[in-house]
Amino acid sequence: MSIESMSQAEMRNALGQFASGVTVVTGMDGADPVGFACQSFASVSLDPPLVLFCADHRGRSWPRIRASRRFTINVLHEDQTDLCSRFGSRDGRKFDELDWEISKWATPALPGVLMRVHAETHETHPAGDHDVVIGRVLDLESLAGERPLIFFRGAFGIDTPATLLSA
Repeated sequence: MSIESMSQAEMRNALGQFASGVTVVTGMDGADPVGFACQSFASVSLDPPLVLFCADHRGRSWPRIRASRRFTINVLHEDQTDLCSRFGSRDGRKFDELDWEISKWATPALPGVLMRVHAETHETHPAGDHDVVIGRVLDLESLAGERPLIFFRGAFGIDTPATLLSA
């Protein structure tokens, strides 16, 4: 398939063959917690300790987090599809009735996650309809010994049937 004839749905279907973990990126906008679900997260460097995630320019949360320059990557475990759905929603009430805390880095820490990466923005690179955000790691918290939440072929888990997302 050539790039000229490829649709966004075809690209999504093809790239859906790559399983990814699921995270929630959180930060503060003044006194207000903000966050969004994110499956594009990776380690970049051990020295210095850097991570990256990609954030959609059209989202409402990322511009608010970007201004604060600090964020937490909350890595979800396989039983936290509810948190992913909550933070994947465009509904502005993501933190309502959620038992969360402020970390020592002044970012929201979500309950019961596998791991937290606390970081500050090191670099941001525009890339198409997203920003590639590179963060300098400030602290790591390994919290649970559960299995990670995996997104594969448009659904959670790796036992997803071989049918792909429809166009």
